[in-house]
Amino acid sequence: MSADVSTIRHALRENDREPEGPARNARAERLLAEAEQTGDAALVVEALTHQLQVYNYSSEKDKMFVPFARLLRMWDERPGDFGDFMTHHLFWMFKWVSSSMVDQPHIPLAAIEKWQSEMEHRYRLAGHSERAVCQGELEIARHLGDLPRAERAYAAWQAADRDRMANCHACELHEQGSWQVQLGLDAEALETWAPVLAGEHTCAHEPHAVLAASLLPLLRTGRSEQARAHHLRGYRMVRSMESMRDSAAQHIEFCALTGNEARGLEILAERPAYLTDSGNPASLMDYLAVTALLMDRLTALGHGGQSVPGPAGTGWTASSLAAHARTRALELAARFDERNGTGRIGTVVRERLDRRPLMDRLPLGVRAVRLAAAAPEPAAPAPETPVKAPLDLAGLLAEAHRLSEAQRPEAGPAWEAVARRVAEADPAAAGLSDHDRASVEDHRAMYGSLPPAEAMAAFGTAAGLYEAAGDPGEAAAAAGRAAYARALQPGGADEALAGIAAVVDRVLALHADGAATARQASAVLMCRARVLGRLVQDAADEAAAESAVAGLEQGARELLAFTEPLRAEAGVATRIAEALELLGDVAAYRGDPRAALERYERAAAETRAAGLPWYGVECEAKASGLAAQLEEYGRAERAARAALEHAALVPVRGRARLHLRLAEILAGTGQFAEAAEQALDAAHWADESGESATLGVHARHQLGGWLLRLDRAAEAAAVLEAVLPDITAEDHGDGMVVQTLWWLGDALTELHEPREAAGHWLKAADIARGWPEQHDHAMLANLAAQALYRADLDPQAELAYARAGELWRELGDVPALVRTLRVRAWIAAREEQPDPGAARAFMAAAARECEAALACCPVDGAPRLLAELADTHRQTGELIAHVCPGEPGEAPEYEEALGYVDRAVAGFTQAGAGFVGLRTATELMAAWLEADLGRPDAARERARRVLEIHGAGETDETGEERRAEAEALLDYVDRRSGSSGA
Repeated sequence: MSADVSTIRHALRENDREPEGPARNARAERLLAEAEQTGDAALVVEALTHQLQVYNYSSEKDKMFVPFARLLRMWDERPGDFGDFMTHHLFWMFKWVSSSMVDQPHIPLAAIEKWQSEMEHRYRLAGHSERAVCQGELEIARHLGDLPRAERAYAAWQAADRDRMANCHACELHEQGSWQVQLGLDAEALETWAPVLAGEHTCAHEPHAVLAASLLPLLRTGRSEQARAHHLRGYRMVRSMESMRDSAAQHIEFCALTGNEARGLEILAERPAYLTDSGNPASLMDYLAVTALLMDRLTALGHGGQSVPGPAGTGWTASSLAAHARTRALELAARFDERNGTGRIGTVVRERLDRRPLMDRLPLGVRAVRLAAAAPEPAAPAPETPVKAPLDLAGLLAEAHRLSEAQRPEAGPAWEAVARRVAEADPAAAGLSDHDRASVEDHRAMYGSLPPAEAMAAFGTAAGLYEAAGDPGEAAAAAGRAAYARALQPGGADEALAGIAAVVDRVLALHADGAATARQASAVLMCRARVLGRLVQDAADEAAAESAVAGLEQGARELLAFTEPLRAEAGVATRIAEALELLGDVAAYRGDPRAALERYERAAAETRAAGLPWYGVECEAKASGLAAQLEEYGRAERAARAALEHAALVPVRGRARLHLRLAEILAGTGQFAEAAEQALDAAHWADESGESATLGVHARHQLGGWLLRLDRAAEAAAVLEAVLPDITAEDHGDGMVVQTLWWLGDALTELHEPREAAGHWLKAADIARGWPEQHDHAMLANLAAQALYRADLDPQAELAYARAGELWRELGDVPALVRTLRVRAWIAAREEQPDPGAARAFMAAAARECEAALACCPVDGAPRLLAELADTHRQTGELIAHVCPGEPGEAPEYEEALGYVDRAVAGFTQAGAGFVGLRTATELMAAWLEADLGRPDAARERARRVLEIHGAGETDETGEERRAEAEALLDYVDRRSGSSGA
């Protein structure tokens, strides 16, 4: 029977470590049945307590009440079956059961009040503080909406003494902050929660729950960046915990109110059972309410017909799930209100259902699936002087011409409005003049995103209409644009160049006769230069490319020569800038980045001088890239920021690239905080432009790395985990895959998730195995081994360290090899106690590697190897003492251990001044061994030697630590000697 009891107790402990959920609950039920068969009452108490605990941390909280009632009856009948630990658990769980009753609408209010009184009575008889009782009273009052009662309970709770029955600090602070939020005191709540959020107070469910609860208060107080960080950090903490449905609901609500509906859908899809699990009706009601809120947002955005995840067995759309979730949430609220005799719960749920977005869009840095219909391109900025849009076609035409003449970026949308009106068969369109019809066709081809062939035809039509209207200069300009459109077609550049030559001759003659403006003539010269640029791109070989570049240079210089003397005329300044930009391209083609940079900067300066800086965005972007290439980072940063000043006027894809470029420049100069912000913006605009899988992947990859550099490991892990599936060796290179896995392992290590970190490092090591240079392979294998060791996975860690050691041996890195051998010794000791034979063999192997390397080592490498040999002796001594079976004063192994430690002291001394800290630490280790061997004088002498080395005036941290330990050792030896003498 005792063996069965021991087996069941072990199984209970094992089950306690399993993930939350039905499987763990079912095993707890089986273990209780097995415990009952043993006839061991104490074991039954343990099994019932375990069952109650797993129910509490699951979706089946409604099952808690039966085992608790049974436990309480057993306590009343035979309290002797409960040891101190189980007695504590019984009273501790009274709080869980009492507070959970509020969440069950089938339990009458009178029964809840009775159990609250019962808890108060039993706590008082047991001598416990009333603090936990008062907190339970507050929860009941808050649920009922009885504010006076809640205020009294809150005051009593805070006034009562903390004892062993009080909730942990983290949970208490969560409750205090939640009460403040209910009172509308968001800022005060965030201050209350600060110690939990900072990690000063934690527990199994904190800071998980506080991170979720803080999201809306942070948004309402204007701290959106912190809210974003809390979402990334908090959701990955709760996603695997079945009992955290309330927190998951708060994350979905956050997404619905910040323009992250797609992210909310992903969270919803991860646990469909959350929409039906009924063990905690209050939590189900809240989850259904935020689901309805999210679906309403999708419907409002035009996605009501989109397929969405929902309860199994039905195909759901956003609009149908919204109706279902709203109805079910309100039904549950009505059940609570009927039980309570109030209307409060229904009011709270309706308020939640009716919430409106707090932000249009808060970029999160993690990719979410795109909604069915792509988001529209953001609207162009308003004109300099807001003009009320005219309703008639003539007014639209006048406004479009005005904006074109002013070279405003809003001209494109204005001409698109004209084109739409004409396409709608506005009667006024029939009366348009030839010139107006020409303008409509001309600008439709410029701004309508037409295929090259259609654009060429439209420009040709416009040229004919301009000619018929008596405007030969504009006709020539349109003909030049038609030629450039021809060049954009496959193989069309040569034909376009031949055709535009006659247009150039004609427009220059017209300009000489005063029949064409400088703007019209320069437009044709610009089109010719662009055609020449296409020839560069289409060049089939190096000789053709050189010839094409020479042609482009000549075309650009002719444009510049024509425009510079006429810079004062309307529309010419931007042509000067374009000519300079093309000359910059020529320099870049020829491998002269400094000349290219200078020309791009001159081009951007021309646009600024003309009051048209938005025309210089592309030049600023090119200048920024070249300056960074030349490692002139200040210059690169200035250019990138100048480009971003007008980024709203460029397509969103270009905007994403500008943000990513600035991010990389900032990171190159160590400005990681702003680099992360810029990468976040780059990822957002990549998503908006449909570039999530390409440009967005690069932005998120970099963002994760920079967040890690900023010690924001939880955010980094969330971003890297999200982007990892999108990174493939085929599309991004295996180096980027390895780097992402490496960073993710680093982040998870910071988050104390060594098993998961090891998995990522092992995957990265497998990829790096095939690289010509093997240092990264060795490092990754070593990191994986360390993580496995920290996760107490000794057999796996031993294999990983063996692999890493062989790699270090092949690379000739003796210190790294030696360190793997020493850790393998400790693994062997941990696995094979009390027989230390294998462990000592590894230490001996480590010493031999050092000695062999020292025998043929250059002088400058000797100190490091001497230190590694000394550390091997130190750890050998520590190992011998660690596994010694006898008492210190009686075991001969302690003398052997001391011998190794003495050799270590000598070795560190020989290694030199760079290893003084290690030397004195080892001297103190020897002093403690002397003390344990009953040699107080020898111990004192060693301690005083350390005090001499680290004099009283030394202020570094190592010296202070050594002095403190030496003084503690002297005090220990004196007290022990005095005690022995007495």
